Amino acid sequence: MEITRLQPAGLVVSPAFSHVAVVPPGATTIYVGGQNGVDDTGAVVSADVAEQSVRAVENVGIALAAAGASLADVVQWTVLIAADADLRAAYGAVAPRLAGPGAPPLVTAAVVAGLGVPGALIEVSAIAAVGPA
Repeated sequence: MEITRLQPAGLVVSPAFSHVAVVPPGATTIYVGGQNGVDDTGAVVSADVAEQSVRAVENVGIALAAAGASLADVVQWTVLIAADADLRAAYGAVAPRLAGPGAPPLVTAAVVAGLGVPGALIEVSAIAAVGPA
């Protein structure tokens, strides 16, 4: 199964994200709800946004694995980062892990006033797709 990711002429070309993804018929779509930089007890792993970011992506990876997928299968990421966090540090810590093989996935990012988990500085969710087993 191949997901087609497009960077159409007339839109900015970025190595960090694509604009369009086409998932072929027969693929299974997997939705991962927002994951924070918390451990398996729900405790925030650090006050450092880079450490939280790495753990949040690791948590997405754990969730995807439970559904038979991996980070390489992600079609779209949504990233919410607290307004008082260092966006560059967060992105720098996880950017290499957000992209799979070929063109990069779609990415939506927003700076928000706060997140639902006290102490959390970042929350990521993902949509992935895998071919028939």
